Amino acid sequence: MKRACLLAWLLLAALPAAAQEPVPPTTDPSQVRPGRYVLDPAHGKITWSVSHLGYSTYYGQFTDVAADLTLEPKTPAQSRLTARIGTASIDGLNDTFNRHVRGPDFFDAAHFPTATFASTGVEPTGPTTARVLGDLTLKGVTKPVVLDVTFNQAGTNPIDKAYTVGFDGRALIRRSEFGVSAFLPAIGDEVTLRLEGEFKAAP
Repeated sequence: MKRACLLAWLLLAALPAAAQEPVPPTTDPSQVRPGRYVLDPAHGKITWSVSHLGYSTYYGQFTDVAADLTLEPKTPAQSRLTARIGTASIDGLNDTFNRHVRGPDFFDAAHFPTATFASTGVEPTGPTTARVLGDLTLKGVTKPVVLDVTFNQAGTNPIDKAYTVGFDGRALIRRSEFGVSAFLPAIGDEVTLRLEGEFKAAP
């Protein structure tokens, strides 16, 4: 009997997250589960935009993004975010453009394959918004950057059944401050970054 009970307990403990009771979505940040989360790479992108010769706004993405998030909903200031961006993943949907911006004139991805972000503080600005302060390192240069972040919702993802939290974010940087100064001022110095991320609860 003891052996049967032990086996049943082990089987129950080994059940995947998908078998657990689903958590309805909530847009109340205070109801989010505290703990560590990892960015879902299929749903984590950075979209950038920059003025092109004054004629248009050029858009593209970084698609190789990894991030680790520690959430403390009751004390948001203790939350932490770190991210790594593969610079060779920059994509402007044009092969000639991509080769150029990955080269020495811009990101020099061969010598600086990654950019990183590490938060230094979180300041709530509203019921579902916050400023995430941190340090961005790009091309070997580290500068402070502010992310304006909006919490979307949290709950059990209906597709993969994993507990998920989602955010949108926005930041503005000057590329010249990071040594990316080719073709200034014809191509704009200010670059807008829009961030979308779905984070999965870590095991």
